[in-house]
Amino acid sequence: MKFFKKRYNQYLENVNQQTANQEGELEESLKDNIRKIQDALGRSDDIVTREFRIGKGGSLKAAIIYSSGITDGPSIQNFILESLMIDLRGTDISLEDNPLNLIEESVLAVSDLRNLTDYNTLFDSLLTGHVILLLDGYRRAFAINMKGGKDRGVQDASVENTVRGPKQAFAESLRTNTALLRRIISDQNLWFETRKIGTVTKTKVSIAYIKDLANDKIVEEVRRRLDQIKIDSILETGYIEELIQDETFTLFPTIFHTERPDVAAGEMLEGRIAIFVDGSPHALIVPALFVQFFHTADDYYQRADITTLLRILRYIGFFIALFGPSLYIAITTFHQEMLPTPLLVNLAAQREGVPFPAFIEAFLMEITFEILREAGVRMPKTIGQAVSIVGTLVIGTAAVDAGIVSAAMVIVVAVTAISSFIVSSFNLSISVRILRFIFMGLAASFGLFGMITGLIALAIHLCSLRSFGLPYMAPFAPFILVDQKDAIFRLPRWFLFSRPRLISQRDIRREETPSPKPGSEKQKK
Repeated sequence: MKFFKKRYNQYLENVNQQTANQEGELEESLKDNIRKIQDALGRSDDIVTREFRIGKGGSLKAAIIYSSGITDGPSIQNFILESLMIDLRGTDISLEDNPLNLIEESVLAVSDLRNLTDYNTLFDSLLTGHVILLLDGYRRAFAINMKGGKDRGVQDASVENTVRGPKQAFAESLRTNTALLRRIISDQNLWFETRKIGTVTKTKVSIAYIKDLANDKIVEEVRRRLDQIKIDSILETGYIEELIQDETFTLFPTIFHTERPDVAAGEMLEGRIAIFVDGSPHALIVPALFVQFFHTADDYYQRADITTLLRILRYIGFFIALFGPSLYIAITTFHQEMLPTPLLVNLAAQREGVPFPAFIEAFLMEITFEILREAGVRMPKTIGQAVSIVGTLVIGTAAVDAGIVSAAMVIVVAVTAISSFIVSSFNLSISVRILRFIFMGLAASFGLFGMITGLIALAIHLCSLRSFGLPYMAPFAPFILVDQKDAIFRLPRWFLFSRPRLISQRDIRREETPSPKPGSEKQKK
């Protein structure tokens, strides 16, 4: 531990030394400024320096410095170089008291222009897509926003597919994601707070919330947890999720993430807070409750009765995926009297040539299926699905023919695997896959008694979890009657007149008075 602590302290000293070297005011000499910038950046090939002269007879030396690939090249040519080298060609700059004011007020036709006086701010601007304009003899420079380069752009959602509703998904650009959210929520109370996290990457992290709906205490708690992060790099929202979550030693996700702007907007309209990371196509949503992981975007685009049926199917699939193999192991090993006699005789005949107990059967099949599923995810898309499907069929049939497992066990594992896919959240489905092995061990050791004991322990653990201070199992524990209208069941739209009581504590009602059911009042002639 002392060794790692010593290495970490040395790393912090190096970072602080680099930061100190970057700080300080700009020099008057253009050559000195260019030399210091190039030396600090290791004379990297992607940092482009263009020196030129401006004014009548080229009386003043100037230079622009930018990072190739994250700036827009044509805009630099059209709005900076042409304006300075052509428009100022006949201007006697030597007569001007301050040519920087002339350039700022009358020459550069750009919307985002900032003044720089120190190297620290200069490097932050240069490495985030700004063009730095330096003049010889002046300790002030300009940072011109010319961000560009190629990105993936807005595409269809690849994970959270829907039958009905918008198809757009978040992109890797932070400004693209905030713009997608602005298009949905055109309200002045939609606020964004951006900060930089990571001593090396300086990644932009933005907090988005609706001022009149979000709980001020939760917003402040999000700010506090983000400001406490001390790390060298943030590459994806998963970094932030691990560093700000309430519980570390739990299998269940306490932070929800989505790739859909409409889902993020819907959660924010209930009073939740979204966290965006520049470079990630996913948004984190806090606080997150257990029931939230069973909801999908289609739930609010379909009729209430259809949504209720689909949600019930998801909960049934969740319990099958969690307890399917363990229930089979417990009954066939300890509680055979629970089965009808013909079915028991049939299962005994199938297991007659199987050399392993039911637990070893289930364990082998589950491990094999998990390997095939992971291989299908990591392999190229064109052959991944084919390999996983064909591999499952071939291995399952061959295992039954070889007498390693019984046909009934193959059916149980197949139904369990299919049920795990019905869980809408990928994070929750992984938790179910891990807990499935724990319950299999309990069932093989103690039968139904072990399963019930494990279920009680699981319920206690879930009730003890918190997500940014809110009970994870709300509105079930604590039981909130008014929030049951959008938990397991979804009542018709005119009953959803209030927001979740624990999340949004400022503006609970969505409308002034609950709307009556259409057609409930007779029209007056």
